[in-house]
Amino acid sequence: MKHYFIAHKLFLLFLAKFFLTYILLTVVYQLYLGGFQQNQIDGITQLVSQNTQQLMRVLDMDVLVLKDKGASVMVFYKQKYIARIIEGCNAISIIILFVSFIVAFSGKIKPTLLFICMGSLVIYGLNVVRIALLVVLLDAYPEQTAVWHGTIFPLFIYGVVFLLWVLWVTKILDYAKKTV
Repeated sequence: MKHYFIAHKLFLLFLAKFFLTYILLTVVYQLYLGGFQQNQIDGITQLVSQNTQQLMRVLDMDVLVLKDKGASVMVFYKQKYIARIIEGCNAISIIILFVSFIVAFSGKIKPTLLFICMGSLVIYGLNVVRIALLVVLLDAYPEQTAVWHGTIFPLFIYGVVFLLWVLWVTKILDYAKKTV
């Protein structure tokens, strides 16, 4: 058994750092969400909704976001109800996944923290763009809701996260060159 741990030390260390970071950040986020009442929108989801509205208005689109009776924000586009934004739409779970991987493959503290901050901002910004595009596409092609929301946009956002991971490991962390 000891030989197994020695032989796979780096992999096991990676897994431990990944899962510990993921669990810690998830618990912190759940504690944050626990501070809100059942029908209250958390601040991050509210901010994502406002940023989506701001982006669409900058692009001269007729959009309005309003708090729903529940814990969601209704999105009106061209004066008709198109979608609602809920806590799961704010990309925090995706950012937690991203951060966990970067910490698990961490290098020096300063570049690691800088990449976590920059990558998280990229994911957040692309999520706002994703929601705005989704609103426009749901208006134009409502019969394709499942395709847009359930397939295309998850592939897009997770694809970006994957590319950020590859960038981190191969270019910034330079891990590939160190192991060859």
